[in-house]
Amino acid sequence: MSLHDLFRQVMAIYEQEKREKLSKERRSFQLVTRAIPEALKALPFLPPDRYVVKGSVGKSGNWAAVPWVAVMDQQVTDSTQRGYYIVYLFSEDMRRLYLTLAQGVTETPREEMERVKRDIRRLILPGERVRTDDDIRLGESKRAKDYERSVAAYIVYSFADLPSDDQLVRDLETMTGHYRQYVERTEPAASPAPALSYRGAVEHIHSYISAKGFYYTKEEVANLFLSLKTKPFVILCGISGTGKTKIVQWLAESVGATEDNGRFTLIPVRPDWQDGSDLLGYVDIKGDFKPGPLTNVIIEAGKHPDKPYFVVLDEMNLARVEHYFSDVLSVMESRRWEDGRITSSRLLPRETARCDLFLPPNVYIVGTVNMDETTHPFSKKVLDRANTIEFNRVRLDHLDFLRGLPAVAPLSVGQELFAARYLHLKDVHAHCPELVETVTKKLVEINRILMPLNAHIGYRVRDEICFYLAYNEEGKLMEFDEAFDFCLMQKILPRLSGSDARLETALKQLFVLCAGFEPDGDYSGMLDVSYARYPKSAEKIWQMLRRLEDDGFTSFWLGA
Repeated sequence: MSLHDLFRQVMAIYEQEKREKLSKERRSFQLVTRAIPEALKALPFLPPDRYVVKGSVGKSGNWAAVPWVAVMDQQVTDSTQRGYYIVYLFSEDMRRLYLTLAQGVTETPREEMERVKRDIRRLILPGERVRTDDDIRLGESKRAKDYERSVAAYIVYSFADLPSDDQLVRDLETMTGHYRQYVERTEPAASPAPALSYRGAVEHIHSYISAKGFYYTKEEVANLFLSLKTKPFVILCGISGTGKTKIVQWLAESVGATEDNGRFTLIPVRPDWQDGSDLLGYVDIKGDFKPGPLTNVIIEAGKHPDKPYFVVLDEMNLARVEHYFSDVLSVMESRRWEDGRITSSRLLPRETARCDLFLPPNVYIVGTVNMDETTHPFSKKVLDRANTIEFNRVRLDHLDFLRGLPAVAPLSVGQELFAARYLHLKDVHAHCPELVETVTKKLVEINRILMPLNAHIGYRVRDEICFYLAYNEEGKLMEFDEAFDFCLMQKILPRLSGSDARLETALKQLFVLCAGFEPDGDYSGMLDVSYARYPKSAEKIWQMLRRLEDDGFTSFWLGA
């Protein structure tokens, strides 16, 4: 379908569809977020390695007063909230369409916006189709007025006299020329970004998140980074409202992955999900494959293997994880080295998706979970395949970000920072043989304690703990005992639950291993773990023992 027909369809139906609830099934949504961006990406003067194309009709269930489709030079910005870019803006009454060179209104200071407008307008010769006045009229809403102020140059089209497809393409090419000319004059020549060390990355991510008003220690950020590098599947648990989703969003944004550029995706899990089709897609009654939300990310990530993509499965245990996520878990376990690259078994076959679909190594999946009467517990099959990070501590008095804490700009970081270097124990043993032997001895001792419960760990958990600790050693992020403490919390303790005497015995033995002394049986008071070898694990085990004494049952997940 031509650009002319696509734009005309939006202008014809948008006002009517706005009266209904916003959903991905709406024709306007499909046109603005998919069909028009795909048509623009196919144009030869918008190479995908330079330009990001994105459209929006609103979010969070609310229709946008002014829908838009943006073309962003990645050297300048990958988010419509900041920087300058080409954007099609539909007027509120759908009578006019503007092709504009405009700016992000959310994060661009007023003085900066006016300066950029003046500079761009100086480049454009009088008499061209492109106008540089302030006569653009989008509507009366605040958002429409903000957009109007951001526009430096524009071409206006009317619904009644929308030009031919050839003219629309020529106009866009002209506007792209002005855009490119301004970029070349004002932006420094693109050069490879200096490679971040693990420590440098953690410090940057921590500073970025702190500036957003969330309090996490540097060690907690380091732990999340190491967990993602160890395995591209992490579970975040904790009480509601502690920022489990936000920490992933800010981590992704700090390294240049945003919703605007399609490299951060939030997928709310529904309680009625029964199988993988809800996440991956299905073949409809006409025989057409309808990709699911994760499949869309996988396809895009496959096109850009040098960039990390982050997916949050929000409240992932509202449905049974084993039912809808088992295919992804199985394929994740099939990862292997092939010609120096990580590959996997097929996630979807050609017969279903029209092409063989694999799980790219640059897709990182994080599930956020709460544990209450509306959610499902996790099986050991799932827990074995993830690092489970608990966020329950809240610092409401952390108000530094309100007192002028400087904002931190995101960095454009490539996949190499998060990419796995180890898939098998022999990979890490070749670099850190002493570490593997030390860790194995500790885990053998832990398995001796867990074996009577049939909760002992297998090779997969052993290997991933070794990977985690090897990355930590390479980056010099934490002392060994502190890093091993995180591993105990995330790979061992989530497996433990029950009510019998064997569990109590195992917990007490684990407590001795972590704290260095035997519990006296009184769990009512506060525990000082400052001198414990593994303080986080010791404190968690103490809480589990207290719950066992009070209620006759305990679990890592109670209170999560």
